[in-house]
Amino acid sequence: MPTVKPFKAIRPAPDKAAFVASKSYEDYDERELNAVLEYNPFSFLHIINPGFKFHKDTTGQERFKLVRNRYLEFLEESVFIKDEEPCFYLYQLQQGDFSSLGLFCTTSIQDYQKDKIKKHEAVLQKRVELFTEYLSTVGFNAEPVLMTYKDDGTISSLLQEQMQRAFDYDFTTTDKIRHTLWRIDDPETIQSLEKKFLEQDVFYIADGHHRSASSNLLTNTKKGNNQNYFLSYLIPENEIKVSGFDRLITDLNGLTVEEFLVRLDEYFRIEEKKFVAFRPKIKHQFTMYLNGIFYLLHLRKTAYAFTDELSKLDTQILFKTILEPILEIKDLTNDRRIGYSQGKPSLLELKDNVDNGKYKVGFSTTPITIEEIKAIADAGLVMPPKSTYIEPKLRSGLTIYEI
Repeated sequence: MPTVKPFKAIRPAPDKAAFVASKSYEDYDERELNAVLEYNPFSFLHIINPGFKFHKDTTGQERFKLVRNRYLEFLEESVFIKDEEPCFYLYQLQQGDFSSLGLFCTTSIQDYQKDKIKKHEAVLQKRVELFTEYLSTVGFNAEPVLMTYKDDGTISSLLQEQMQRAFDYDFTTTDKIRHTLWRIDDPETIQSLEKKFLEQDVFYIADGHHRSASSNLLTNTKKGNNQNYFLSYLIPENEIKVSGFDRLITDLNGLTVEEFLVRLDEYFRIEEKKFVAFRPKIKHQFTMYLNGIFYLLHLRKTAYAFTDELSKLDTQILFKTILEPILEIKDLTNDRRIGYSQGKPSLLELKDNVDNGKYKVGFSTTPITIEEIKAIADAGLVMPPKSTYIEPKLRSGLTIYEI
């Protein structure tokens, strides 16, 4: 029975919402980032890149304090407005055939601590501590934790009703994604949504494990009413899109191509596909690109034991059968011999990375399913890093939660 609560959002003035909303900082290359900062004075990027104003790179507490100052300037200049009453915020993203409809709200730190909000990824403690320091200094959270809940017809009907009302924002960004937001301020509707979400058994974190862990740490170190909740975006399971990351390795650990293939034969039936680029279609099959040739690897189930939910995961199988025992890559987060690229429908990026000599071999898996994510979380296990690429990717700056 996880709790959801409305909040008084800091949000863009309606005529500036399209200019304020920004992708995650990591999603911009340097050229694009500089162009936005140079020509869009309303972008949320000016808040999280405060040194641009002074033509100075800033880090640590100096940067955090300047972020706070830029945020206050946006408020003072009425780029941001503040709602007077707590609201829910219904937010839809549409791109081509993909559409997602979710709810900006706050969720309970207590539920996170009691495992009513379930996790499936490990976190880096240094990163958690750094983001906790950031939150404590800037005093707001602009990046919600993306969480899923079991599909519910009543919740869906309530949200669909709200979509018949006039929207607060409706704009399309240059990546051809349409963004529409409705503010839910009716007390009766808010109460109905709160009650219906209480009927859910658990929520599952899809994206934002470090953000939720940082909010939890902040609660333990800085007591206060708002610190009992953190900014979240709730979306039904059927509207989450899960894809994966390809694994790229710089070398064969001293083995020749022939020796490497022989080692693989212990765990896999190896099918040579020559120059045909393809992604595996079923679980426990893997695409490998090596020495200009594509291979399909079929797991020999007589050579590998399924002992728990984690052992069934294709990214874990790849780690336990190839990366760790043959290539001697034991630390998937810090070993510089392994790289990751978000799995596109085609394998051109993987192929190019190997053909240009940056990497020696590349691997692709089938996407992990929402059922696998839940099974791992329910078992209290964690996936290997870069096992999932979750969509939708939310814009920063549309609803800000002051803490």
